[in-house]
Amino acid sequence: MSTDADTAHEARTPTEIDQIAEDWVTTLADLDPSIATWIGIPGRVDDYEDLSPAGHSKLVSEAKAVLAKIQAATPVDDVDRVTQTDLANDLQLALEQDEAGLWMRDVNVIASPAQGIRDVLDLMPTDTEQNWRDIAGRLGNLPKAIDGYIETLRLGISEGVTPAKRQVREVADQARKHAASDGFFASFTSGASLADGDLPDSLASDLARGAQVSAAAYAKLERFLTDELLPAAQEQDGVGRELYALQSRRFLGAKIDLDETYEWGIEELARMVEEQESIAHEIKAGASVEEAIAVLDADPARKLEGTKALQEWMQQLSDRAVEELSRSHFDIPDPIKRLECMIAPTQEGGIYYTSPSDDFSRPGRMWWSVPEGVTEFNTWRETTTVYHEGVPGHHLQLGQAVYNRAKLNTYRRQLAGTSGHAEGWALYAERLMQELGYLDDPGDRLGMLDGQRMRAARVVLDIGVHLGKQRLDGQGVWDWDYALDFMGKNVNMSKEFVRFEVNRYFGWPGQAPSYKVGQRIWEQIRDAYKAAEGPDFSIKEFHRKALDLGGVGLDTLRSALLS
Repeated sequence: MSTDADTAHEARTPTEIDQIAEDWVTTLADLDPSIATWIGIPGRVDDYEDLSPAGHSKLVSEAKAVLAKIQAATPVDDVDRVTQTDLANDLQLALEQDEAGLWMRDVNVIASPAQGIRDVLDLMPTDTEQNWRDIAGRLGNLPKAIDGYIETLRLGISEGVTPAKRQVREVADQARKHAASDGFFASFTSGASLADGDLPDSLASDLARGAQVSAAAYAKLERFLTDELLPAAQEQDGVGRELYALQSRRFLGAKIDLDETYEWGIEELARMVEEQESIAHEIKAGASVEEAIAVLDADPARKLEGTKALQEWMQQLSDRAVEELSRSHFDIPDPIKRLECMIAPTQEGGIYYTSPSDDFSRPGRMWWSVPEGVTEFNTWRETTTVYHEGVPGHHLQLGQAVYNRAKLNTYRRQLAGTSGHAEGWALYAERLMQELGYLDDPGDRLGMLDGQRMRAARVVLDIGVHLGKQRLDGQGVWDWDYALDFMGKNVNMSKEFVRFEVNRYFGWPGQAPSYKVGQRIWEQIRDAYKAAEGPDFSIKEFHRKALDLGGVGLDTLRSALLS
């Protein structure tokens, strides 16, 4: 059995397919300068993507041209075969999404242009005067990006392709907060400075002006969403089977049986509940899960007050995991040993990871967007989150791909892959940490299962809502109230977190299940690989080969490791 991972760290002569992939990255970074910022390559880092219909048309035209090139190319080795397969699949799926009109209805609470336009500012360096000039330039160009986005959504209105009203209302509220005089833009720029002193007055003025026009642009977006898009938006939250199947493929890089997966999700949820109940008895004899949680929440040794304490605890736990695992269980290159744990500048909920820049000048970062009013945190709930986002989770997986530049082109290192691949690995990594003894504490293990239970619950919720499945109590089909109640009963989060999460599932179909379904596929691939290897099987070698592939769709991962 041979894969392109077998010689992962040997230098390799770039091929025609590598060049097609590299050229595609260059094209994407030119069309969308936030990509250059994201992966840390040269580009127009003071500008934005053209989010208008004309900009989208140009992107589609380029995608079609690259698809024709990659399909016509001849691979010279296994590395090429993986690149060709995965890039072609990605481009074909993007064109299917274009035909479905998803770009004209792209409004949701977590991952639409309404967030992306602002989010890229979090990734921009702030060390030098030039860094701040780039930020001032991008702020000055932000209104143009908002205008293009509005133009696209107006086209969607005229074509009858619109998002759900619930998402429009929520995003309008987000835009309203950004538009406030004391919102993100004002606070971001008012604190601008250099390590050795203040910025020049002219630059400080440019930043203040950029903050003003950016806030005004978000105010314009809020008015459009409220006055124009909301009346035309869809009453129904679910997107239906056809669009859902497309989105599921997008987030997994694999085609699954949605009905079988729904039933599996119900069974997996029951298994998680049973496992939690068993551990609850370890925490307190005869205790229910709720009673065990109360014991843990009352333990002052497991409690953190304020975001500063949260950030420091995350960093210490992450640093310890990196140090110990690099000695005993993984070969972790030095650049990957640096992971920064951050409190996000927003208050919208969610925990996420951003990859290091291509030269590691910007390290991998774990971000926690803490909702307004949330000031208390329980370590038993979040220990596994640090492993999920850090090592051996996202940071090891995605950082390894960036590090593997001797073998993988920039597309494979930085842009390829799906959330099913990345998030599936992160859940797989949580279970791995349990196997390695890092979750022997019953409270930490209950926290891991709390997260696993949540991921199983949202497989059921997400498919149930968007496919119009019967509720589990048999009383009609899934709706908002039932989903909110169902999620509240299956997670131990604040009401603010639960509400944000359910809004996310309603507006981002197919993404949330990709975590648990991705874990399932990872485990299926590992088991099939183990069976094929027989007595020669090495779990460490399996992990090395799998991670050295970089980001790929799960169907590509399966074929690369098993064929």
